[in-house]
Amino acid sequence: MTLPYDSPLGPTLETDRLILRPPVDADFDGFCAFHADEKAMTYLGGLSSPPVVWRILRTIAGSWALDGFGMFSVIEKSTGRWIGRIGPLCPHGWPDREVGWGLLTEAQGQGYAKEAAIASMDFACDGLGWDMIIHTINPGNQPSAKLAEALGSYIMRQARLPDPYADQVVDVWGQSRDEWRENRKKFV
Repeated sequence: MTLPYDSPLGPTLETDRLILRPPVDADFDGFCAFHADEKAMTYLGGLSSPPVVWRILRTIAGSWALDGFGMFSVIEKSTGRWIGRIGPLCPHGWPDREVGWGLLTEAQGQGYAKEAAIASMDFACDGLGWDMIIHTINPGNQPSAKLAEALGSYIMRQARLPDPYADQVVDVWGQSRDEWRENRKKFV
């Protein structure tokens, strides 16, 4: 199958079942579906309208252009459909450099988040040279906490996020590059 949307912004990563690439305009409908998915957005800022999603998509693309990294669009290889966004991010005022994740509800529970997070953490450590990776997780978000733990991360501290999320206190899960390299051996 041919995936018709290559991105000029950055690298494309490939796993057994997924393509991870910087977002392109053709991903807009997928982003809209994600931001309208009540379950998926429970701990990710709530639902957003298409005009807001348009800005979110362009913010992620802009981080690739300005910072050299950003969240990847996650494409299911077998179907070519957009199923979520996962990858490195570090907004201004964030607790540290993060690899975060979010998938459409229909794509959850299949191991896709773990598969894409592993590739993204490899990219952050080996491609970007990060020496620390965090995951900011709402204390009530048990599926994300379980994923962070499965990746070898642990709660380092709690932190308050910057605006517009300043009312949220999150658990900051994380691990160093050296810890990731050791934990990564479990997934070979």
